Amino acid sequence: MKQIIYFLLRNKNFLLFLFLFLLSIFINYRSNSYTSSKIINSSNEVLGYIYNNTTDIKNYFNLVNENEKLVNENKFLRSIIINNKIDTITDSVNYNITGAHVIKNSFRLTRNYITLDVGKKIGIKEDLGVISSKGIIGVIDKVSTNYSRVISILNTNLNINAKIKTSNHFGTLNWDGESPSYVQLKDIPKQANIKIGDTITTGGNSFIFPKGILIGSIKSFKLDNSQNYLELEVLLFNDMSNINNVYIIENKAIDEIKSLDE
Repeated sequence: MKQIIYFLLRNKNFLLFLFLFLLSIFINYRSNSYTSSKIINSSNEVLGYIYNNTTDIKNYFNLVNENEKLVNENKFLRSIIINNKIDTITDSVNYNITGAHVIKNSFRLTRNYITLDVGKKIGIKEDLGVISSKGIIGVIDKVSTNYSRVISILNTNLNINAKIKTSNHFGTLNWDGESPSYVQLKDIPKQANIKIGDTITTGGNSFIFPKGILIGSIKSFKLDNSQNYLELEVLLFNDMSNINNVYIIENKAIDEIKSLDE
């Protein structure tokens, strides 16, 4: 208490000046409408600036949560799309979809892999397809408790059943190990009516991917060595050097279908 009194006595002149200064501003504010409006406008501008920047800061730190919401919404919408368009095996087959994030991605090798931040803990297992909003990514081949490894579509060991969207002609999709932007579709009968720009999708003759998942578009084509089949150069819809959010799709009947082959 003594320190407070001492402070007031020591600074009495300054405090008196500050009081009179604030009093004069108040009197001027009450008696002058122009001055009062300027003060109000200035205050509003300052408050607006503070609120705007506060909102920007909150939005920045909320990006992770908002991103998670978007992933879940996309997961829900894609689930509806896939389950409403299934025509492989039987129309009653359904697919579970799980969102995941890429934490490691290689695309410069001939055998590339992708690591995801989900694993056995949430039911992820081997031989599940992985896609993005733009199309196919790869197939899971290894799973640990919290992580899983994906054989990338840019892996020379991965073969995928694929077809021309506008017809029932299908073949085998594989990567030649060259450009990360292109994959090759082989064994398409030469009588197939195709043109540059046609869309390539998954063929449906697989228990991993449902029919109709996007892959890419035809860039060029030629006859193979047998002169009976076409080889198509397919431009991927996905930029495989820049992927983040992906979806793991599980055919609910996969175990039953596998048991038929045993």
